[in-house]
Amino acid sequence: MDAGARFPGVAAKAGHYESFYIKACRPGGGQGLWIRHTVHKRPGAEPNASIWFVLFDRETAGPRATKVTVPAAELSAPAGSWISVGETEIGPGHAQGAVETEGLKASWDLDFSGDAEPCKYLPADWLYEAPVPRTKFVAPFPNARFDGKLELDGAEIDISGWPGMIGHNWGSEHAERWVWLEGTGFEGSPETYFDAGAARIKIGSKTTPWIPSGMLMLDGEAHRLGGFGQIRSASISESPTACEFTLPGRDIVVRGRASAPAKDFVGWIYADPKGPEHNTINCSVADLELTVERPALPPRTLALPAGAAYELGMREVDHGVAIQPYPDG
Repeated sequence: MDAGARFPGVAAKAGHYESFYIKACRPGGGQGLWIRHTVHKRPGAEPNASIWFVLFDRETAGPRATKVTVPAAELSAPAGSWISVGETEIGPGHAQGAVETEGLKASWDLDFSGDAEPCKYLPADWLYEAPVPRTKFVAPFPNARFDGKLELDGAEIDISGWPGMIGHNWGSEHAERWVWLEGTGFEGSPETYFDAGAARIKIGSKTTPWIPSGMLMLDGEAHRLGGFGQIRSASISESPTACEFTLPGRDIVVRGRASAPAKDFVGWIYADPKGPEHNTINCSVADLELTVERPALPPRTLALPAGAAYELGMREVDHGVAIQPYPDG
C-alpha cells in the first residue's frame, strides 16, 4: 500500500510535511547511506522541498552530512515516480540525484528491488484517512537491495547488494516524541527485517504513553508488533545513544536494544508545518540486538552489528549531538 506522493493534493490553506527516504548499509555493516526527500508546507503558503544526505562510517570521526532546500518551482511528482526535488528523483526501483554545498558534494545513481510486501505501520487502513494520528507512515520497500554508485567529494563508493529500505511518511504534525528502529541484512537471514516506531502524542496539555507500532518478518511470516491494545505491555527506554524496548504482538514478544557511539549520530531540526521544532538525531549504522519469544519455541536471537537505524525525535536540545546548520520549513 502506497498511493504515492500526497503533497500535490494538499489544500492551499493546509499545513503538510512529507518524506520519501532511503536507508541502506554495506553488507556486514559499518558504512551506511541515508537520503531523505522532503516537502514542507506551512498553512496558506507554497511548499518548499529539501534533500537531506548523510554518509555514516563507523571507522571515521563522524557522519558526513548536508542539506539543500529548493522552492516550489523545483518540486514535482512526475508520472511513474514518487517525488522530484531539484536534481534528484526517486520512484519505484530507482533513485538518482546530487547535492552540493560548502560542506560536501555528492551524487548517486541507485537501483533497488525487493520482494517483501509494503509494510503498513498503522494497524488499520482507516487510520490512514483519519485525522489522528497526524503522521502516517508506510514502507513501500521494507526489505530492499541497492546497487549502483555513490560519489562523495570525488571519491566513488560502489553500492553492490546493500540491504536497506525505502520509507514514506506524511502528515500535518510530528509526534511530541518518537523513536524509529530498523534492521535489514541480518547475517544468515536475508529475508528477515525489523521496522518499528513508537510515539508519544500531545493531546491538549497531556502527552500519551508510548504508542508502539511495527513489523518483524521472520522465517517467511509477518508479525505485527504493538498497536493501541499493546500500550500497557510495551516498554521504551530511550536515551540519545541507546534504546531498550519490549514490543509485544499476537503470540510474540520482541525485546531488544539499539545503540551506537555518540560520534556516529547526526542531528537535525525537524519543524512542524505550524512552526514548533524538534531536535532529531539519527544513526543508520547502529548496533541492534533482538530476542524473539514465541509460544512453544525457544527464544530466537538476532544481531545486526553496525547496520541498523536508531532515531530519536525530542524537544530537548542538551542531548550532546551537534545539530546540522540547516533550518527546516
